Amino acid sequence: MSDTPRRAAGDETGRYAVLHPAIAEAAHRAGATAIGLIDVGRPAALNLCVDRVGITYSDGVFLGDPDSSVQVSCSIVHGGSVPDRTMPPVVARVAVTRRRPDVEDALLAEDPPVRFGGDVVELLPEAIAAVPEDALPVVTTTWALSRLAIPRRPSFVDRLREAAAGRTVAWVSAEGVGVAPSVPTLGDRPASGHSIVGIALYEGAEHRVDTVARCWSRGRILDWFH
Repeated sequence: MSDTPRRAAGDETGRYAVLHPAIAEAAHRAGATAIGLIDVGRPAALNLCVDRVGITYSDGVFLGDPDSSVQVSCSIVHGGSVPDRTMPPVVARVAVTRRRPDVEDALLAEDPPVRFGGDVVELLPEAIAAVPEDALPVVTTTWALSRLAIPRRPSFVDRLREAAAGRTVAWVSAEGVGVAPSVPTLGDRPASGHSIVGIALYEGAEHRVDTVARCWSRGRILDWFH
């Protein structure tokens, strides 16, 4: 691999800039000292690389790995600022997709994730169980749930709740307005041109679901509220 830092493709840029602070915040809320990342619905599983890139925000915050070969940037708008939190160590990487990618991304090739292929909703509990008990499973969806039929989307949350019967489970989402079940839309209308960033924590019968940001251009522009 070249020593020259490379910029990620546009879609990668946005996903990393949105996910890093949201995952770190979810881990902080759960008191987690280690996490397992579970990427749902994207064959390349690029979300699993989130801790392996460097992200510079326009307000001066830097998150991630300053020595990574992938450096990305994000514009912060409306006066907010992402939390300057360190992401706990990632001890497991799990991909849940309908099909396998033809080639692993360079950032995953040396340490390929555990992969589950098939129905992403039905496989979710098995994927969560693949994360060690002493780590927080963090399920991520980025513009993936829109690929599920609308009647099936509530089943995704049902599977999260079932998996949380014996442990805490986090879900970090970046989806179009109204696409992610249970994530507050703040009164925004569907197809408004932006997406909603949500953090959900499930533990037994207890749950907390918050909207923490809006984003545009698949995350390249971010309005973080909390």
